[in-house]
Parts: sequence; C-alpha cells; structure tokens
Amino acid sequence: MPAPRLELLKALGDNTRYAIYLELARSPSPLATAQIAETLNLHPNTVRPHLERMRDVGLLQVTIDAQGNVGRPQHRYSLAPDAPALGFEPPAFPVLARMLLQLASAAGLSSAEAVEAARDQGAADASRQDRQGPCEVALNEELSSLGFDPEAVVEPDRVTIAFTRCPFRELAEDNPDLVCGLHQGLVEGFVDARGDGTVVDFHGLVHRTPCQVEIALGAR
Repeated sequence: MPAPRLELLKALGDNTRYAIYLELARSPSPLATAQIAETLNLHPNTVRPHLERMRDVGLLQVTIDAQGNVGRPQHRYSLAPDAPALGFEPPAFPVLARMLLQLASAAGLSSAEAVEAARDQGAADASRQDRQGPCEVALNEELSSLGFDPEAVVEPDRVTIAFTRCPFRELAEDNPDLVCGLHQGLVEGFVDARGDGTVVDFHGLVHRTPCQVEIALGAR
C-alpha cells in the first residue's frame, strides 16, 4: 500500500533529503550512493540513511548493479514511478527525448541544424528571465536551473563556463553532434539575446577539452 502523502512530504521536509531527491529527479539514469555523495559534497555514510528513509516511504526505487564491481553489488537509486513530481519533469520526458533524437538522426539532421533549431529557445529563455547582473551571471544561473552545475572562471574581458554535470549525458554519448548542438544553440541564443557577450567557442562532449563555453564579455 502506498505511503500517505503526508509521510512523503515529511520525508522531503529535511533539507538533505530534498537535495538528494532533486539530484535524482534531474538525473537521466539511476545514481549510486557515492555519486550522490560526491555531487552534494557529503560523506556516503551521511547519504545512505536518507536514501533508505526515502525508499521506505515509497519515494525511491533501487536497482542492483553487479557488473564490473569487486565485492558486494552496487545499489543505484531513482525516483519511484508514483513519486510526487514536485515540478520536476515526468518520467516520460527522457523516453520522448530519446525517440525524438532517433528521429532527428534518421532524418540526417546535422549539428549545425541542431544549433540553429535551439537558438530561438535560448533567446526565449533570456527574454523570460528576471535575473539581474551581467551575462556570465545570468547564464550561470540559467545553466544551474537546467542541471548543468556550471563553474565559471571570469577574466577581465571573457569568461569560461564549464559544465560539471550534463543532464543529457546519456543521450549525448549516443549522439553528441545533435545533443551538444542543441545545447550550443541554447547557450548562443541566450547570450545573443542578452546583448552583453558573444560566444567565441563551444566545446561539446567529443572535444579535447569537453563541456565548456568561452564567452567574450561586453556589449556588441
């Protein structure tokens, strides 16, 4: 029998459990305890009882991965099918994204076409955004909201933003040209719409220094 909704919400009332839940909701694939702990800068022994608490009330499900590991099998956690959405994307979205990517690939769409297709969305995101501050701050916050966990290195006339986590990595590994092209278009459209920066280089997953963007600062 599913746990009462009050029990679910009480379980998420703890800040650490909520952060863990958010991390799992953003991830396109199940995560191990060590992965969650590393992302949130916590000790695995701190994370483990929170995972078990959320599993007990029906928020999480666990799969066992014994492939390639020495010792006991590794547990991987993901949101339970009937867990409350709390504004996160529904489980059908990754499936839809995968099907659309296969369709785009079968149609022979290029990376350049993916970039162009995503520019309008990036510009729309910038126009809706109420974030204050210069381009690099606004873009950093936008990328954070999408789950990229960006880290910026700011110089007097330029900024390099690294994507320390890619919420689309599983899809990008299957088709980096299209997925990284869409990400590039989002970033370029966002920066262009802001008007106080210019994307000078975007490094996708297969680049020698992958997953980062370089932006020249200043109004055009």
